[in-house]
Amino acid sequence: MDNFLIQVTGRKRVVLYSPRDVPYLYLSGTKSEVLDVDNPDFEKYPLFAKAKRYQCYLEAGDVLFIPAMWFHNVISEEFGVALNVFWKHLPAECYDKSDTYGNKDPTAASRAIQILDRALKTLEELPEEYRDFYARRMVLRIQEKAYRNDNG
Repeated sequence: MDNFLIQVTGRKRVVLYSPRDVPYLYLSGTKSEVLDVDNPDFEKYPLFAKAKRYQCYLEAGDVLFIPAMWFHNVISEEFGVALNVFWKHLPAECYDKSDTYGNKDPTAASRAIQILDRALKTLEELPEEYRDFYARRMVLRIQEKAYRNDNG
């Protein structure tokens, strides 16, 4: 969900990455495996260097809008208090009713990922050369049918 990070007291550093940088973030589920964004292990995560980093500092009274799907890393520079205010902007049926804080993917996205995982498991039945060929076809189909065509 979209959210406002409201810094009441203290100071925080916030590092953000656009959803467009997903190919470089080494996702495991909904989180990046790159835990130290200041000193990443480029031998283990070489593509992380391609991710565009946005950084800001929040001080008492500051409010930061964090759009849905933006990956963020928050480091407290000193003791403080902050609040997050989340809100749902998609139709209610798009959300898992048990997900109070918006940490889960929209239900349609969760179903699509499960279907993709089953399709990939099915491809394991093929010899490697065939599996590679059909996996590449699947990727092209996803790009053609689901990717946005703009450069934004």
